[in-house]
Amino acid sequence: MNQRRHFIKTAIGGTAGLITIPRVFSESLFSVYSPNHRIQVAQIGCGRMGLADMNSILSESLARVVAVCDLDSRRAAHAKEVVENFYKKRGESAVEVKVYSSHHELLANHEIDAVVNSTPDHWHGLVGVAAALAGKHVYGQKPLAYNIAEGIALQKAVRSRKVIFQTGSQQRSENPFQAFRTAIEAVRNGRVGHLKTVKIGIGKDKPSGKRPAAMPVPANFDYDTWLGSAPQQEYMEGRCHSQSSFDARPGWITTEDFGLGMITNWGAHHIDIAHLAMGQELGGPSIVNAKAQFMKDDVWTVHSGYHVEMQYPNGVQVILDDQFENGLTFEGDEGWIFCTRSEGKVTASDPNTAGAPGSDLRASDGKLLSPLSPGGMRMPKSANHYRNWLESIARNEDPIAPVDQAACSLEACCAAWISMKLGRKVEWNAARKDFGDDREANALRSRTPRRSEFDIQALLKSAGI
Repeated sequence: MNQRRHFIKTAIGGTAGLITIPRVFSESLFSVYSPNHRIQVAQIGCGRMGLADMNSILSESLARVVAVCDLDSRRAAHAKEVVENFYKKRGESAVEVKVYSSHHELLANHEIDAVVNSTPDHWHGLVGVAAALAGKHVYGQKPLAYNIAEGIALQKAVRSRKVIFQTGSQQRSENPFQAFRTAIEAVRNGRVGHLKTVKIGIGKDKPSGKRPAAMPVPANFDYDTWLGSAPQQEYMEGRCHSQSSFDARPGWITTEDFGLGMITNWGAHHIDIAHLAMGQELGGPSIVNAKAQFMKDDVWTVHSGYHVEMQYPNGVQVILDDQFENGLTFEGDEGWIFCTRSEGKVTASDPNTAGAPGSDLRASDGKLLSPLSPGGMRMPKSANHYRNWLESIARNEDPIAPVDQAACSLEACCAAWISMKLGRKVEWNAARKDFGDDREANALRSRTPRRSEFDIQALLKSAGI
């Protein structure tokens, strides 16, 4: 254990160990110590969501951002500048922020305790596994991974190395998304009676209207590495990220080789909430029947319109439809409750996800949302998702969005996508994490990596897992 990690352990938990730490931290807990005594965090992926994640970590007194990493040198340089300016505005004269183009080199730095993984979806698994194997704690953007097999690999790496992994399912935390927690608690405490149906709206992507056309690779962008495990293909800015804006919605979100579309983009958020409300955090659907239209002759390739029906072992039916208002409606035999984000979007550039005007929390009868009795089921406390991760590192305990539950949410989303691709019903076994004897469906749980260096299973095997 290096000196800084020993400090973090003893300063918060004393010699008795981390698990004895009080569950509420003082905002000024580390205020009397130098920045080097805080949890040393590196930001991997410095695009739209990466900058948002990094700015959130910068505001936390338990952490110090010490390094940034991106395959686009312009974005890495911008992130470095953001961090330096933040600390200089606090009165620091000498600010050192290391810049990396390779996450492997960053992870070899023993002074780094934790990383925030805000890479594109097809890199969530590889970077997450590599970080866990290097002994780094991880905050990973949702969805947990690109596909089912990568999610399982990430679970194995995290549990093998006993690192703290927080999934970016921030709707589990109180600020600013209390509506979801209130709805979960109401449903779990029987306010709608016997839960029968969960209707979920996750928005809808539309084609770009631009035909695919190869472009020269920018000199500042390591596109070959960026492709990672995805199939070899020509560079198109519309399938990667903007070269003129750090805040624009990236095209990889709507390119199926890099992300599976709204079903895992917003689906990872809302399926996660549905699982919590149903008590299926470590479960999943048993039958999935989905239909979708996929974009053709366009730069973008993900699904557009869709309808998904999932039957869960507890008898609850979950329905996703592109015409539903963004959010979740829990319907029982004694009423319904609807919850959504008050702003309706992850960011202003996300399409077609804005909720209807009105409250982010509604019910068929206001009494369904009245205060719960003292003995009722309550969500674990988590005022801030990033702070919950950092405090969990200090306590050496699972955060509010642990890897195993995130994997189950991912698997449900991916099962829906697999049913979309096959155009038929599939039967999912959440315990075995497979589709039984369905070879077509099972084959879509993973994909063959472009090169061996991007093989997540080989990475696990090399670590003896």
